[in-house]
Amino acid sequence: MTLVKFNNGPRRNQVAPRFIDVFDSLFNDQYFSSATVSKVPSVNIIESETGFDIELAVPGLKKEDIKINVEKNLLTVAAEAKKEESAPVKNYTKKEFSYASFSRSFTLPESVDQSNIEAQYIDGVLKLTVAKKEEAKLQAREIAVK
Repeated sequence: MTLVKFNNGPRRNQVAPRFIDVFDSLFNDQYFSSATVSKVPSVNIIESETGFDIELAVPGLKKEDIKINVEKNLLTVAAEAKKEESAPVKNYTKKEFSYASFSRSFTLPESVDQSNIEAQYIDGVLKLTVAKKEEAKLQAREIAVK
Protein backbone atom coordinates (compact mmCIF):
# COMPACT_ATOMS: atom_id res chain seq x y z
CA MET A 1 0.00 0.00 0.00
CA THR A 2 1.37 3.37 -0.97
CA LEU A 3 1.00 6.07 1.65
CA VAL A 4 2.34 8.98 -0.39
CA LYS A 5 2.59 9.25 -4.15
CA PHE A 6 5.42 11.26 -5.63
CA ASN A 7 5.43 12.58 -9.18
CA ASN A 8 9.17 13.18 -9.28
CA GLY A 9 11.19 12.86 -12.43
CA PRO A 10 10.69 14.08 -15.97
CA ARG A 11 7.39 13.60 -17.75
CA ARG A 12 7.66 11.21 -20.65
CA ASN A 13 4.91 12.84 -22.66
CA GLN A 14 5.39 16.61 -22.66
CA VAL A 15 2.99 17.06 -25.60
CA ALA A 16 -0.06 15.67 -23.78
CA PRO A 17 0.59 15.67 -20.03
CA ARG A 18 -3.11 15.13 -19.30
CA PHE A 19 -2.86 11.77 -21.11
CA ILE A 20 -0.52 10.45 -18.41
CA ASP A 21 -2.72 11.93 -15.67
CA VAL A 22 -5.72 10.00 -16.99
CA PHE A 23 -3.84 6.72 -16.72
CA ASP A 24 -2.47 7.66 -13.30
CA SER A 25 -6.02 8.18 -12.05
CA LEU A 26 -7.22 4.93 -13.64
CA PHE A 27 -4.47 2.80 -12.13
CA ASN A 28 -3.98 4.43 -8.75
CA ASP A 29 -4.32 2.54 -5.48
CA GLN A 30 -7.73 3.94 -4.60
CA TYR A 31 -9.34 2.70 -7.81
CA PHE A 32 -8.06 -0.85 -7.45
CA SER A 33 -8.66 -1.09 -3.71
CA SER A 34 -12.37 -0.42 -4.07
CA ALA A 35 -12.75 -2.78 -7.03
CA THR A 36 -10.67 -5.75 -5.95
CA VAL A 37 -10.71 -5.83 -2.17
CA SER A 38 -13.15 -8.36 -0.85
CA LYS A 39 -15.88 -6.95 1.31
CA VAL A 40 -15.37 -8.16 4.87
CA PRO A 41 -16.90 -6.53 7.93
CA SER A 42 -14.87 -4.35 10.24
CA VAL A 43 -14.02 -5.96 13.57
CA ASN A 44 -13.35 -4.81 17.12
CA ILE A 45 -11.76 -7.31 19.52
CA ILE A 46 -11.74 -6.50 23.21
CA GLU A 47 -9.97 -8.67 25.78
CA SER A 48 -11.12 -8.60 29.38
CA GLU A 49 -10.26 -10.67 32.45
CA THR A 50 -13.10 -13.11 31.74
CA GLY A 51 -12.91 -13.43 27.95
CA PHE A 52 -12.99 -11.77 24.56
CA ASP A 53 -15.69 -9.64 22.94
CA ILE A 54 -15.65 -9.71 19.14
CA GLU A 55 -17.83 -7.13 17.40
CA LEU A 56 -18.47 -7.27 13.65
CA ALA A 57 -20.24 -4.51 11.72
CA VAL A 58 -22.73 -6.37 9.53
CA PRO A 59 -25.67 -4.05 8.83
CA GLY A 60 -28.54 -5.11 6.62
CA LEU A 61 -28.40 -8.80 7.50
CA LYS A 62 -30.92 -10.95 9.32
CA LYS A 63 -30.04 -13.36 12.12
CA GLU A 64 -30.89 -16.25 9.78
CA ASP A 65 -28.23 -15.09 7.28
CA ILE A 66 -25.35 -15.45 9.77
CA LYS A 67 -23.56 -18.75 10.41
CA ILE A 68 -20.98 -19.17 13.20
CA ASN A 69 -18.81 -22.30 13.41
CA VAL A 70 -16.00 -23.44 15.68
CA GLU A 71 -13.67 -26.15 14.44
CA LYS A 72 -10.57 -26.96 16.46
CA ASN A 73 -9.23 -23.50 17.35
CA LEU A 74 -10.78 -21.64 14.40
CA LEU A 75 -13.88 -19.47 14.85
CA THR A 76 -15.54 -18.69 11.50
CA VAL A 77 -18.28 -16.14 10.96
CA ALA A 78 -19.96 -16.28 7.55
CA ALA A 79 -23.05 -14.74 6.02
CA GLU A 80 -24.89 -14.84 2.75
CA ALA A 81 -27.80 -12.51 2.12
CA LYS A 82 -29.98 -12.63 -0.94
CA LYS A 83 -31.89 -9.46 -1.77
CA GLU A 84 -34.65 -9.24 -4.31
CA GLU A 85 -35.99 -5.96 -5.58
CA SER A 86 -38.76 -5.65 -8.07
CA ALA A 87 -40.09 -2.54 -9.71
CA PRO A 88 -42.84 -2.53 -12.31
CA VAL A 89 -41.84 -0.90 -15.58
CA LYS A 90 -44.54 -0.54 -18.30
CA ASN A 91 -46.11 -3.96 -18.85
CA TYR A 92 -43.46 -6.11 -17.19
CA THR A 93 -41.72 -6.48 -13.86
CA LYS A 94 -38.03 -5.82 -13.56
CA LYS A 95 -36.18 -7.97 -11.02
CA GLU A 96 -32.71 -7.37 -9.70
CA PHE A 97 -30.86 -9.88 -7.58
CA SER A 98 -28.10 -8.90 -5.22
CA TYR A 99 -25.96 -11.24 -3.16
CA ALA A 100 -23.84 -10.10 -0.26
CA SER A 101 -21.62 -12.66 1.39
CA PHE A 102 -18.50 -12.80 3.51
CA SER A 103 -16.50 -15.21 5.60
CA ARG A 104 -14.11 -14.17 8.34
CA SER A 105 -12.07 -16.50 10.55
CA PHE A 106 -10.34 -15.96 13.88
CA THR A 107 -7.76 -18.20 15.51
CA LEU A 108 -8.73 -18.77 19.11
CA PRO A 109 -6.01 -18.92 21.75
CA GLU A 110 -5.62 -21.98 23.99
CA SER A 111 -6.99 -19.99 26.93
CA VAL A 112 -10.61 -19.82 25.62
CA ASP A 113 -13.47 -22.12 26.55
CA GLN A 114 -14.83 -23.17 23.15
CA SER A 115 -18.01 -24.54 24.70
CA ASN A 116 -18.86 -21.12 26.13
CA ILE A 117 -19.35 -18.84 23.10
CA GLU A 118 -22.43 -16.66 22.76
CA ALA A 119 -23.63 -14.44 19.91
CA GLN A 120 -26.01 -11.46 19.74
CA TYR A 121 -27.10 -9.45 16.71
CA ILE A 122 -28.37 -5.98 17.62
CA ASP A 123 -28.69 -2.95 15.32
CA GLY A 124 -26.32 -4.24 12.64
CA VAL A 125 -23.58 -5.29 15.05
CA LEU A 126 -22.83 -8.98 15.68
CA LYS A 127 -21.30 -9.39 19.13
CA LEU A 128 -19.58 -12.64 20.04
CA THR A 129 -18.63 -13.28 23.65
CA VAL A 130 -15.90 -15.88 24.04
CA ALA A 131 -15.21 -16.88 27.64
CA LYS A 132 -11.79 -17.82 28.97
CA LYS A 133 -11.11 -21.06 30.82
CA GLU A 134 -11.08 -20.74 34.61
CA GLU A 135 -7.36 -21.43 34.85
CA ALA A 136 -6.61 -18.73 32.26
CA LYS A 137 -8.53 -15.97 34.03
CA LEU A 138 -6.37 -13.45 35.79
CA GLN A 139 -6.61 -13.93 39.52
CA ALA A 140 -5.70 -11.01 41.71
CA ARG A 141 -4.10 -11.75 45.03
CA GLU A 142 -1.99 -9.91 47.49
CA ILE A 143 1.55 -11.11 48.11
CA ALA A 144 2.93 -10.65 51.58
CA VAL A 145 6.41 -9.25 51.97
CA LYS A 146 8.63 -11.35 54.26
